[in-house]
Amino acid sequence: MDAVLLPFVVLSPFLGALILLFAAGRMPPRATGIVGVGSIGISALLALVIAGSFMSNPPPADTLQVGLWRWIDVEGFQSTIALTLDPLSLLMMLVVTVVGFLIHLYAYGYMRSDRDINRFFAYMNLFVAAMLVLVFSSDLLSLYIGWEGVGVCSFLLIGFWYEEEANCVAARKAFIITRIGDAFMLCGLLLLATSTGTLSIEALTHQAGATMPAITRTIALFLLLGGAVAKSAQVPMQTWLPDAMAGPTPVSALIHAATMVTAGVYIVARLHSLFAEAPVVMTVTSFIGMVTLLLAAGSALVQTDIKRILAYSTMSQLGYMFLALGTGAWEAAVFHLFTHAFFKALLFMGAGAIILRVHHKQNIYEMGGLRKAMPGVFYAFLAGSAALAGMPLLTAGFYSKEMILQNAWHANPILWVGALIGAFMTGLYIFRCVFLVFFGPMHTVPSGRTAPVMGVPLACLSVLALGGGLVEAPDVILPVHFLSHFVAPVFGEPKGEGPILLLLIGSAVPLAGITAAWLIWGPQAQTRARAEQLGAERGPEEDVAHLARVGWGFDFFYNYLIVRPFMALGYRNKSDFLDHMSNGLAAVTRSGGGFFGRMQSGQVRRYAGWIAAGTVAALCLAVLS
Repeated sequence: MDAVLLPFVVLSPFLGALILLFAAGRMPPRATGIVGVGSIGISALLALVIAGSFMSNPPPADTLQVGLWRWIDVEGFQSTIALTLDPLSLLMMLVVTVVGFLIHLYAYGYMRSDRDINRFFAYMNLFVAAMLVLVFSSDLLSLYIGWEGVGVCSFLLIGFWYEEEANCVAARKAFIITRIGDAFMLCGLLLLATSTGTLSIEALTHQAGATMPAITRTIALFLLLGGAVAKSAQVPMQTWLPDAMAGPTPVSALIHAATMVTAGVYIVARLHSLFAEAPVVMTVTSFIGMVTLLLAAGSALVQTDIKRILAYSTMSQLGYMFLALGTGAWEAAVFHLFTHAFFKALLFMGAGAIILRVHHKQNIYEMGGLRKAMPGVFYAFLAGSAALAGMPLLTAGFYSKEMILQNAWHANPILWVGALIGAFMTGLYIFRCVFLVFFGPMHTVPSGRTAPVMGVPLACLSVLALGGGLVEAPDVILPVHFLSHFVAPVFGEPKGEGPILLLLIGSAVPLAGITAAWLIWGPQAQTRARAEQLGAERGPEEDVAHLARVGWGFDFFYNYLIVRPFMALGYRNKSDFLDHMSNGLAAVTRSGGGFFGRMQSGQVRRYAGWIAAGTVAALCLAVLS
């Protein structure tokens, strides 16, 4: 039955997108919502049925392949369109469809008054379909179709309100930066194909990858890592993600929780056996993750836009996942991806509910005191914030982050210290947001109420953000290892747990961050925080804060290194500089052609003379040599 149902998990959102695109805005908002939300709902329901069947009656070797058609068969190279269901793709399927459905349901309440709701849901449905193609592909070439598909959909959704130039600029920035990564990835795929003769994931991860020369494998994996780093917004190609907040808030929730940015983590996890054979690539991956999580946490700490705080938070949490991948803790990275989907979707959707109620203001210093005005949103946002901070025992984020910390300790204590600092900063910046938005004096009086169609997804995700981590826990807390045993056929058995002291330190650090946030930005310190935001206290630390606020100067650096020279070349081209150069080359070519053309006179004696002269010249060269 799984083989029959699996294609429809992808087909349902794709058909929904086609219906909405061909409707071209002629459907009323309610019908648009039914098609847009219903298609993802059908996909989520099928995913749950397939998951239940797979776990109760797993296929041989814990893998199910559904072949659709052979795409390429040229000179011994074959590429097929086939869907693969194993524990890893099943877990991703559940995240994409279930969380995606909740986001779509919320999005209907958020966007139902927008005149372009039809186009919005068409893009959202296509986004989910492309991500599912990426997740299920058994071949890297067909995976690349889904990879490019999520990139195109992110461009369309980030620039959804294209009437404003800033939104178009943000969409172009995201598209161009991720395309640079995609070019790296395509080069890596071509290198793998020419070296092994296949792009089948099963063949590459079992026998074909082992036959590659070590240097070729390392170069190919660095190229693939470049694609993953760009897609998952890791240093140095992270600058597109904060600007991606230009799109509607449900788009931010979908990009950050269930699609797009998780693709980079997924492809490294999917090709884990290849990466494990390249220690240099693994080391670079782990340190990219550590640097990203620290830089992004520092930027989140000084942002004033609530959505940008969450955007930098996503970069930081993805840094944890890359750190785990680089240390070989594949199951820990996937576990954190799983829990992160719940609490990050919850936080973005909570932020969207707040923004709607406070007249579309996004500055946290213009909010304040909203705890009593919107208690449901407050408790949902608090649950998501606690999970993000990794509050011990009570949240899903604690269990997944603790798993990463323990593996980091075994791999490299430097990585462990960096991850701990990041955990402290996470508690600090997210509860800074909580205290400034929901406590202290009210600066903007909220209006209206949160629609039930938005409140239901918030409630569901709150439960998942708090209890979703109980599928995997340390033995000293709760000897449950469902997730690690479930993905063991893919990744192998997990490593043993560290000493209890590591668990205690990992539990204390987030609490210390939350406590520090209370002391600095709690209700008793709101006046000081307000003065800080207005710039009343300036000094060297303000310069550092400004540098962190603008993303540590990466945009400035890229602007002078790449953008301005490219623009200057464009202006030169506009001023006919290249035209004059081209005309000069054309004149030289015409002159040369005319000279050699005169040699073709049609007279035999002239041809014989040239042949004789050439023969004499050749003999002279032979004698002289």
